[in-house]
Amino acid sequence: MKLYGLIGKKLGHSFSAKYFTDKFQAENILDAQYKLFEIPNIQCVSDLIAENPDLIGFNVTIPYKQEIIPLLDVLSPEAQAIGAVNCVHIKNGILTGYNTDAQGFKSTLESFLSGYIPTKALVLGSGGASKAVQYVLGQMGVDFSVVSRNSELNYSTLTSDDIAEAQLIINCTPLGMYPLCDDFPNIPLALVTNKHYLYDLIYNPDPTELLKQAQLRGANICSGLAMLYAQAELSYSIWNH
Repeated sequence: MKLYGLIGKKLGHSFSAKYFTDKFQAENILDAQYKLFEIPNIQCVSDLIAENPDLIGFNVTIPYKQEIIPLLDVLSPEAQAIGAVNCVHIKNGILTGYNTDAQGFKSTLESFLSGYIPTKALVLGSGGASKAVQYVLGQMGVDFSVVSRNSELNYSTLTSDDIAEAQLIINCTPLGMYPLCDDFPNIPLALVTNKHYLYDLIYNPDPTELLKQAQLRGANICSGLAMLYAQAELSYSIWNH
């Protein structure tokens, strides 16, 4: 039996197990299983691998996309450039880290924008998912600013000009994720218009409160569900190449 999984601190929001279980059934894959592994700290990964000898690959989510890196033997060039890992392949005892968030985000962002290329974006959050988003925006030639508690541009210093100039706003924070569905990043939503594109990487709930509020103001919106599916398929192809 081939075992795959997802590691994270809290996984009650995750659709990954259902996605892969449905995939295995639909494609008549009888020798595979996908499990959720909640771990209290990243050091538990070594024990997890030792206790599950059939584990050949796992995804990584909040808050371990950066913390996992020192425990890996090899990094793909993209994961190294991004500085975050969300997919690990185990082969002959060697742990190789990849980043499928970037390609998953890029393909779904391009579909969402339908040929439109914004000149300026705001990236909310500075964690592992944000690093993949920043990498993609850089590839696309989109100027961006990161908004976070630890950045020069933070939620208290965000101005009306910052919102007006950014045609694309991407939420990379967990604010609004199930079960705290009423939360959303503290940006001046009253300044959002029908000229804005809001992409929320959160997929549960779909749409998030942030997207609902933006849509009320005429903005174009996109949830993270398509990105989840895209990066999941990329992960599966890595585990089975």
